[in-house]
Amino acid sequence: MQTRQVMLNYRGLNETLPYLFFFLSLSLPLLDVSVAEQPELFLKKLQQCCVVFDFMDTLIDLKQKEYKRSTLNELVDYVAVSRGFLSERAYPEVVQMVSTNIFRTLPPSDTSEFDPEEDEPTLEASWPHLQLIYEFFIRFLESQEFQPSIAKKYIDQKFILQLLDLFDSEDPRERDYLKTVLHRIYGKFLGLRAFIRKQINNIFLRFVYETEHFNGVAELLEILGSIINGFALPLKAEHKQFLIKVLIPLHTVRGLALFHAQLAYCIVQFLEKDPTLTEPVIRGLLKFWPKTCSQKEVMFLGEIEEILDVIEPSQFVKIQEQLFKQISKCVSSPHFQVAERALYYWNNEYIMSLIEENSSVILPIMFASLYRISKEHWNPAIVALVYNVLKAFMEMNSTLFDDLTATYKEKKKEKEREELWKKLEDLEIKKGLENDRIIPT
Repeated sequence: MQTRQVMLNYRGLNETLPYLFFFLSLSLPLLDVSVAEQPELFLKKLQQCCVVFDFMDTLIDLKQKEYKRSTLNELVDYVAVSRGFLSERAYPEVVQMVSTNIFRTLPPSDTSEFDPEEDEPTLEASWPHLQLIYEFFIRFLESQEFQPSIAKKYIDQKFILQLLDLFDSEDPRERDYLKTVLHRIYGKFLGLRAFIRKQINNIFLRFVYETEHFNGVAELLEILGSIINGFALPLKAEHKQFLIKVLIPLHTVRGLALFHAQLAYCIVQFLEKDPTLTEPVIRGLLKFWPKTCSQKEVMFLGEIEEILDVIEPSQFVKIQEQLFKQISKCVSSPHFQVAERALYYWNNEYIMSLIEENSSVILPIMFASLYRISKEHWNPAIVALVYNVLKAFMEMNSTLFDDLTATYKEKKKEKEREELWKKLEDLEIKKGLENDRIIPT
């Protein structure tokens, strides 16, 4: 206890670092002392690892940094293989050591306006130590001897808030470890689950409506994917509200490409849990459909296909008209990738079966766009895809197809006649003005 008190008195003071690591250098490796001595030595090594170094200057405290790295490696290995090390005294020391090292002010970005899609991230200079801290903490949480009933005194709401703040780290290596840590905590601490979901909800709302900047959105969505998969049925009202009020608006942000795959997975997980949510989800996506960004439009089309892959026929009927009006616009897009992605729907067997069952509704919506594109589109690959779609429709419902073809041609003739008459009228007016020597302005 005397050694512990000396260390607490000097902890964190740079001038005492050699003394602190003098204690460390005298300590034997954990597995080299008797089983009875190991728990006490384990606590001392945890305390010694609470010293935090400045990694921005690569030339100072080199020996001490290496001592600490070596000790952290030893702690990682010890937690993985030992039994009986987790006394009640160990829990506050572990949480203190982890908190002291990982909870910090995140370094500023190297660029004033960091763009995750374009710029290289700022990597954490202290990663040689931080990685070992995370490895140790994950093994601690996964230990067979770990007791949440004791740990909950120290891993509390304040700890969770600080942990979630770290998800804004630019370093993808750290975010990946944080994802594992938070997932383990969510699984082991039932009393913290609602709080964790609420705080993630708050992060997303700030991200959508205020900042449009948070580096860890993809990682948090990945955790949520697993959480949603474990929701009990029937779904609670708060879960449904989270889907409609938070996950759907996430589609509006500028950097959607960074986390769209994880977001789409969460959406599909919800719909597999409760198919009745399909209609409000589709309508929400159509409401936020991108108007000027072709890249986002392709992403939306991909997500809609994922939803249609799991949709129930009874739910498809509710959204088919509104959905295929949008798909018709996409097929007509001058951007060939948008048109191509929409036309690929007809390569999906399940979607084709849904279209065939409802061809009397869908064919009239799609026909005019498809027929016009087959005659006018600049890209031969798109024209070929359109011909395949028209052929499929003709085989589904030949009578309706013939009627629509005749109607379309008649309307086109009427339109051509109207345009011709308008030109003739314009010529007559112009001729009359010239005869009257009136120069039109």
